[in-house]
Amino acid sequence: MTASRKAPMVAEPDLYPYESSRRPVAGLAVDYPDGHRVKRHRHRRGQLVYAMSGVMVVDTDAGIWVVPPTRGVWVPAWVSHGIRMSGEPRMRTVFVEPGAATHLPAQCCVLSVSPLLRELMAAAAEVSLDWAPDTRDGRLMMLLLDELRQEPALPLHLPQPSEPRLARICRAIVRNPERQDGAADWARALSVDPKTVHRLFVRHTGMTFGRWRQQARLLAAMERLARGDRVLDVALDLGYESPSAFAAMFRKALGESPSAFAARGVGAA
Repeated sequence: MTASRKAPMVAEPDLYPYESSRRPVAGLAVDYPDGHRVKRHRHRRGQLVYAMSGVMVVDTDAGIWVVPPTRGVWVPAWVSHGIRMSGEPRMRTVFVEPGAATHLPAQCCVLSVSPLLRELMAAAAEVSLDWAPDTRDGRLMMLLLDELRQEPALPLHLPQPSEPRLARICRAIVRNPERQDGAADWARALSVDPKTVHRLFVRHTGMTFGRWRQQARLLAAMERLARGDRVLDVALDLGYESPSAFAAMFRKALGESPSAFAARGVGAA
């Protein structure tokens, strides 16, 4: 992704009460400035990471996940992850006791955040950590658990390979997604055949080189649009010949125009 601008310091909340609650689910609300970073950490509980506005980038060993306002990322218990903020995200997150959401996998996945789930998460942040089961608050929290559903695959994930040669290429593209170097250019830099580069990408990421690079540019674009950058500037900076070519790629991947995404990400209530 593109480098974030420097953000004001924000005190991170004490998560121990949310991890140690006797109840199976706990809600938390935190508003962050643009560019803020939460360092790599792990939780004893699973966590749904969601932003009511702005965009969050969740970084794990397995890959990078971008979280726009209509989606959340499920981070299972003990998965190491860091979070980068773009566009002043209003984070609403829930911590779920292991075993309480058995319908979700043991790997990170994208969750659809419906209008109902969005309101439930907002309300959950106001519920006492020691809520009683047979009360309105208890029923609200259990309904929230029922609403956690895995979303069919969307282009919000960028796999991060561990293979050393491939990792070198991927790090360079993430740092500078506008680079025009093709597989042949990287093959020369690594002293291998271009076919080797293509095989490595498919084997270790499940994507072709071109698809992975396009994905990196898409996620970088989402971050910049969430910060309020102009569509024209984002398109040209990422190496697209025209804003229309960029918009066509963006719409095909996410089902909406860059301008609509930007308006929703920055202006969501």
